Amino acid sequence: MTRTDCTMDALSRFKPVALEHASRLINHGPTVLVTSADGARRNVMAAAWSMPVEFTPPRIAIVIDKKTFTRELIHASGTFGICVPGAAAMDLTYAVGSISGRDADKFQRFGIEAVRGPVLGVPLLEAGCAAWMECRLIPERHTEDAYDTCFCEVVSAAADSRVFDRGHWVFDSSNRDLHTIHHLGAGNFALASDAVKARELAG
Repeated sequence: MTRTDCTMDALSRFKPVALEHASRLINHGPTVLVTSADGARRNVMAAAWSMPVEFTPPRIAIVIDKKTFTRELIHASGTFGICVPGAAAMDLTYAVGSISGRDADKFQRFGIEAVRGPVLGVPLLEAGCAAWMECRLIPERHTEDAYDTCFCEVVSAAADSRVFDRGHWVFDSSNRDLHTIHHLGAGNFALASDAVKARELAG
């Protein structure tokens, strides 16, 4: 299977996620990939710290070092993507998190195919990923030079229906390659597996 075939296969499985459910895509703390572009310049990096901060409209806080190439592109364009890699993209996630986009075009270096977001046109990854969100930066002028945390509003979202269906994650043995990954440090990851449902307690 060529990279293009793989991307198109992934694309056919991605379904829109209602914005009121967008926070669920990262509320369990997965490592994410942040994609950004400004004109011909583009980048993708890994980020371990992100979280929802508001439900309606859906808003997210994500830590991106203010000295990175990604922050430069985000501030120039005002937009970026958050992609949720699955276990199949673990090696890629570690690779793009280990080098700077100032030194190489990571899309070209690692043969990464991207699709264009439907609202903002940001590059988004689907092959090997479980979900993505298009985000618009919320400018915080008094903190941009002092803090690494960025705030954004999610304007569109989609997920692979094999692992996220009707607003909920479904982790089982049939979709292990799409189980989200959680960085433990030094290239070690844990998978979001063995999901269990809580029982109601008699009160």
